[in-house]
Amino acid sequence: MRYPTNKINLGGVLIGGDAPISVQSMTFTKTKDVKATLEQIKRLHFAGCDIVRVAVPSLEDANALEEIKKNISLPLVADIHFNHKLALIAAKSVDGIRINPGNIGSKERIKEVVKACNERALPIRIGVNSGSLEKEFDIKYGPTAKGMVESALYNIKLLEDLGFTSIKVSLKASDVARTVEAYKMLRPLTNHPFHLGVTEAGTKFHSTIKSSIALGALLLEGIGDTLRVSMTGELEEEIVVGKAILKDSGVVKEGVNIISCPTCGRLEADLVKAVEEVERRVRHIKAPLDISVMGCAVNAIGEAKHADVAIAFGKKEGLIIKKGEVIAKLKENELVDRFIKEVEIEAAKEN
Repeated sequence: MRYPTNKINLGGVLIGGDAPISVQSMTFTKTKDVKATLEQIKRLHFAGCDIVRVAVPSLEDANALEEIKKNISLPLVADIHFNHKLALIAAKSVDGIRINPGNIGSKERIKEVVKACNERALPIRIGVNSGSLEKEFDIKYGPTAKGMVESALYNIKLLEDLGFTSIKVSLKASDVARTVEAYKMLRPLTNHPFHLGVTEAGTKFHSTIKSSIALGALLLEGIGDTLRVSMTGELEEEIVVGKAILKDSGVVKEGVNIISCPTCGRLEADLVKAVEEVERRVRHIKAPLDISVMGCAVNAIGEAKHADVAIAFGKKEGLIIKKGEVIAKLKENELVDRFIKEVEIEAAKEN
């Protein structure tokens, strides 16, 4: 069961409560390069991204936000560190702000940012990273889960003391253990929604593994309201992996679940090629179907019984099975086309 949290509105995307768990990403262009930034946002949009964030380290970046927002439909979040004046400029154009209030400076500066966000009903994400804790927490706790949680509680209180409650929180470390520990430690202490992620997770390969373990573990315990899979130099893949984590953790009942056997010496067909083709041809299907592609009768006997549609390859031929019943015996080169046709028929029934 998902942990009950407050619900906030970020540019029309609801986060928390019973709202669907959204998948976010971040551009890696210089935000002041409006053309390049818009191109990356467009790519993310078509990949299925729900929310996009851009870095705002300079005045030129902040001034570019208005033009960027005019030309996109995705909710836009400005990522700001230290300089509260950039947050004030950004608040005029974006749908949300990501800051660490404790890094913004004096209470008066935090008040100014809160006032600007309140005027446009913008939520604020308190983004705590283990590698950039405020000095007082770093000295006392070091870059530990406890230090991250204490930083988050301090920053939450700064905003709540000003009457601001449209908050979401992230607690990101670069390793799985600290990330999971921090989120689990903070969860019972606040009802604000959580943005999940492992920071500095590395390349596609390493990030996929780290994010799957950490985010999957948290989601299975009902923790998490929005997420980002952080990858070095990737855009669309962040969305693909994020959505796969939601689906395979059982949080989202959408899309095709492909069951395929491990390859072994019993194979009677080119199973790898067949699965790759099936995966490509069913990518557009949103219906929650279990489909099975098996390379021999040994594995197919059990798995095909429980799949909505299945292929059981044999020697130069094979079976198409629906709901445990054999519906066709075909030559090997005819199997995938018929299989896809039957999957599409089942998907249409779900719509």
